[in-house]
Amino acid sequence: MKLSTKTVVVIAVGAALYGIGGLPMFGIPVFANTTLKPAMAILALFSVLFGPLVGFLVGFIGHWVTDLFAGWGVWFTWVLGSGIVGLVIGLFPKLTNQRIQSGLFDMKDFALFVVLALVGNVVGYGCSAFLDTILYAEPFAKVFTQLIFVASGNTLLIAVVGYFILKSAAKRNQQSSHLSEE
Repeated sequence: MKLSTKTVVVIAVGAALYGIGGLPMFGIPVFANTTLKPAMAILALFSVLFGPLVGFLVGFIGHWVTDLFAGWGVWFTWVLGSGIVGLVIGLFPKLTNQRIQSGLFDMKDFALFVVLALVGNVVGYGCSAFLDTILYAEPFAKVFTQLIFVASGNTLLIAVVGYFILKSAAKRNQQSSHLSEE
């Protein structure tokens, strides 16, 4: 598969923003080596605007960057989880027929966005938790608790911040389309 230069740049910028924004100093600690990261809104934004491939790679590479700089080592299971979150949220433009690009974003779109965020977090970080128990012999109760905190906290954070960002993006696109019609 060949990626355009624009796509590679978008992935690099998104991964850098998500990776640096995901560092513990920018997060809210909730459990053992687990923080709620406002950077999840960055992952959601890049996923919604550029689709599932970009979402996956921004999540995967960005989480890897976070782990490298955080000092606790790279946990590939959670790196994969972030990639899956980005991939699932990245289905939004396809499922809405690119409505945001047309300047449209209503409550039905918002509900779909929140459902995708929840499903992405549960599936993505559920895989992470499962793989931690299998590969690293982490206690199931610990990783399940991490999953509950991460999935619910991330979904809430993505919903609140994402609503305003996506509403603004749709409004901007609507204004741009009116300019091109004149």
